[in-house]
Amino acid sequence: MTQLSVNVNKVALLRNTRTIGIPSVTKAARTVIEAGAYGVTVHPRPDERHITADDVDDLVELLKEYPDIEFNIEGNPFHNLMDIVRKVRPDQATLVPDDPNALTSNQGWDIAADGERLKPIISELKDLGCRVSLFMDPDIEQIERIPESGADRIELYTEPYAAAFEEGPEALDRVLPSFVAAAEKAQAIGLGVNAGHDLNLDNLTPFCQNVPHVLEVSIGHALIADALDMGLKTTVEAYLHILKITAGPVHV
Repeated sequence: MTQLSVNVNKVALLRNTRTIGIPSVTKAARTVIEAGAYGVTVHPRPDERHITADDVDDLVELLKEYPDIEFNIEGNPFHNLMDIVRKVRPDQATLVPDDPNALTSNQGWDIAADGERLKPIISELKDLGCRVSLFMDPDIEQIERIPESGADRIELYTEPYAAAFEEGPEALDRVLPSFVAAAEKAQAIGLGVNAGHDLNLDNLTPFCQNVPHVLEVSIGHALIADALDMGLKTTVEAYLHILKITAGPVHV
């Protein structure tokens, strides 16, 4: 079964609009864990627009109560990420090439351009005990270069898939095969495959049914939005239900 890691950034974003500490990031994390999530994801940015360094420390303390829960920290290693990761040593570090001023992550790595400068960072992360995942577009030529970097996994950037899903069946038929092919290529060269960005309760089923052997999905924005209607515990359970019934994906 594909595992669910819940990104709690948007809980912190709402919290940061006031100064009274609610909603609590750690309380939200505890709720998603007790609802059955496999992991907790954060994506701290240099401006601390949502997750702060203190949030990361608080989550580390919380996760001592849940030793089987994966802690995934995402971010750009050429900005502020490495100082955080060196201190925390998360289970997984997902490297994302986002600009500090970007609203959200919007592209995968260009390994041809950035592979050499990523190599020492990936080596250090692995020495720290972190699994390393690279945020990637479904571009086979780029994915083929990743084993040279030493990374363990890719995280497929799924916004183009989500946009095609909203556009309709014809667009989906054009876009989805590229994700299938990217996952198959990654697995053929020894990489694990994660996925994330704009996955939701509507588009998650066809993605997991068709893209083979996705190990983990990281979902935040849509899940927290759903929680406003359904409650956080019920929402996590709804996502987990999809992942359970789509276990054993098929090829298109």
